[in-house]
Amino acid sequence: MTTLETLSESEKNRVRITDVKAMQLKDQAGQSLVKIETDAGVDGIGEAGASGPMVRAHLQHLRGTLIGQDVFEIDKLYTRMVNMQHPYRSNIPTVSGVDIALWDVVGKLLNRPISTLISGRFRDEIPLYINTPGPDDWFDPVSCRDWSERMKEAPQGWSTLKFGFERLMGNGLPEGRYSPGQLSQTLRATELDLIRRGYENCREALGDKTDFIVHCHNEWDLPTAIGLTQAVASSNPLWVEDALPVWYSDTWKALKQASPVRIITGEKLELPREFLPFLMNEALDAIHPDLVFAGGLTGCRKIADLAEMFYIPIATHNVGSLVQNMATAHFGASVRNFVITETRISQNRLIDEMAEEKVQVADGKLAVPDGPGLGITLIPEVLRENLIEGEPYWD
Repeated sequence: MTTLETLSESEKNRVRITDVKAMQLKDQAGQSLVKIETDAGVDGIGEAGASGPMVRAHLQHLRGTLIGQDVFEIDKLYTRMVNMQHPYRSNIPTVSGVDIALWDVVGKLLNRPISTLISGRFRDEIPLYINTPGPDDWFDPVSCRDWSERMKEAPQGWSTLKFGFERLMGNGLPEGRYSPGQLSQTLRATELDLIRRGYENCREALGDKTDFIVHCHNEWDLPTAIGLTQAVASSNPLWVEDALPVWYSDTWKALKQASPVRIITGEKLELPREFLPFLMNEALDAIHPDLVFAGGLTGCRKIADLAEMFYIPIATHNVGSLVQNMATAHFGASVRNFVITETRISQNRLIDEMAEEKVQVADGKLAVPDGPGLGITLIPEVLRENLIEGEPYWD
């Protein structure tokens, strides 16, 4: 038996789902909170990678699958939700939010942190990386040095950063040179050389004790992606992220074979089935799922188990609220091949304001909560004050 099955055996069929709700807060990357209500008077909170109206619409479709069901049968409910095909396929971001909320309520009912229910903890804190646009001027040594010092002086102790080269547009690259997510764009050799020099300046300013990630947005063609990896290799990045369009094709395999640096993708992929071709074809050095898009804790645990069969490590994408950060902390604690997660902690004030418990970050690592479920107690007044315009409170 798994940890959850063992602990919940005596609780089966005693707590039922009575309702499922969603609402969207301001400035949380367009994502929504999800709430599971039960007849035991205990609620669970999750986060879905879609807007409030979209999630509520999909929850109407899921109500027949969820209402009245045993809250402890998470794997059965997950399986039923992701396998829905008619009258339309399930929206996996919505399923993700429901799944996280189910784990939260079960943890509260058993008085255990989620990470101890999934597998037990491999670690009590998880490494983080933060986003930055880079220096104001990538070709001015003073600007590069000032940016580096700001990053290093942050009280959270960041040691890994992620940044693309958008700031080079208008400063060497033509303004509006490319658009994130517009497929198969091309960079010229002279532009790649400019990017090379820009990243070398950033590396010189950061020194050799800070790692950085090269941020792309699934926008390049294969020759450009290969050229980009060659251009940044001299700066020794941790990896290049999302250099090609989202879905698997053999171009991903060709990129990995040609690249002198690690290749990673996955933030827009869903469920194990979309990660499998990347793994089977040895097309990545690491994968990058997002809990609120890829299937929640249950789905991402299945992805992690699959990746381990191919000796592939996991980093997680995470631009969401406190709820996603805490869910990611429990996931990272309970997955052996977990490496690091993205976060907006320190950049999004609401992350540290929406719960009674304060976020604990030191030396670039997030402490995994020890409280039941996610380990957070949301503050209703703060949530109400931060609803987007026209959004209902837990409708």
